[in-house]
Amino acid sequence: MAHSISLSDYRAALTAPGARAPVVTSLLARLPIAMVGLALMLYVQRETGSFAAAGLVSAGALVGVACGSVAQGRVMDRLGPTRPLYVMSAVFALLVATEIWVIESHAAVPVMAGLAFLVGLTEPMTGPASRALWNQLVPAGRVRDAAFAYEAISMEVFFILGPGLAGLMVAMPWAGTGVVVGAACMIVGSVGFASTRAARTHRPGPRDRGSGSLLGALAAPGMRTLAVAALGFGILVGFIEVGVPAAATLAGNPSAGGLLLSLLSVSSVVVGVLYGLRPWPRPMHLRLPALLFAFAALLTLLAVPSTLLGLCLALLVVGSLITPQSTAHSAAIEIAAPAGTATEAFGWVVTSVTLGAAIGQSLSGQLVERSGPPLAFLVAAGIGALLAAVLWLRRRTLLSAPDRDVSLAAV
Repeated sequence: MAHSISLSDYRAALTAPGARAPVVTSLLARLPIAMVGLALMLYVQRETGSFAAAGLVSAGALVGVACGSVAQGRVMDRLGPTRPLYVMSAVFALLVATEIWVIESHAAVPVMAGLAFLVGLTEPMTGPASRALWNQLVPAGRVRDAAFAYEAISMEVFFILGPGLAGLMVAMPWAGTGVVVGAACMIVGSVGFASTRAARTHRPGPRDRGSGSLLGALAAPGMRTLAVAALGFGILVGFIEVGVPAAATLAGNPSAGGLLLSLLSVSSVVVGVLYGLRPWPRPMHLRLPALLFAFAALLTLLAVPSTLLGLCLALLVVGSLITPQSTAHSAAIEIAAPAGTATEAFGWVVTSVTLGAAIGQSLSGQLVERSGPPLAFLVAAGIGALLAAVLWLRRRTLLSAPDRDVSLAAV
């Protein structure tokens, strides 16, 4: 049966023997996770003067990340994180340098977009590797749940901080500064993480029969259900990321869009930590559909305000369910993923959220252009409710077997 975690469990996880070096280095590696792609987009827009070109380059990087997270995770599940991270860091550095040269040379947009895909494909996936390492660093139970929750909370913080840092750095004398700084942090952090004793001594566990199929971890029914949950979450976040800046623009203050989005992180992190003290619903097969449905329902609040102050208050309420969902996705891997595929499984979650965000941004952009932000938020709520119903119908795929009884209330 799942049980709650406390603040002392977070402390126990982060101070466990051998955990400090991986924690610090993975923080540096994951800080620019939402920064590189946006910095690249802003850089291209500054150099070409075209938002269309910048959008294509950004989309290329996004698709690359979605593909690379699964491929790298599958390799790490077989070889451990050290060698793959070393190789990816080196290739990533070379491709970033090439991309900058191509942009500075004002090459054709397809060339820039193609290279951006390769840049995203080779981004070192330290996040999934870091999450998988906790199975070795701490015992199963509340402390491990707290470790998984910490991973998800820190990722949410970086997804909020990254775009802000990219926006600040594009205003510097050279518009490519954000790309270089973000890539450098990712490379140094990834190499540092791969060089820690915990990463070097990590040995992949035994794998379930069938996990080596083409679908890998996604071959498990529970993983497909989890992918739907992550996809729905990403779609709704994508709607928010486009709709909120559009609403700020219509309110006469376009520069407030980024600041308004940052409000999501305030309630997200605070409520996420508190939610871990008494998660509800406790069973994971009920928690995923309940959280997605509640998140979709809260999105209707964003369609109501006619002032920026009202939008601020609505965003604080909506943001309260972001971290509980992302941590539930991370914890559900312990039920859904076949044995020996934890890194790849987390890669599928990252891929699902990334593709969902791309879908949400695309649909939201079309609706905002035609009918305004309120309709976009209402459509998002409808999509979320529909996918929550799908999760409810598939809920039994997330029932844990008796021989895999694990604590799954990770915030």
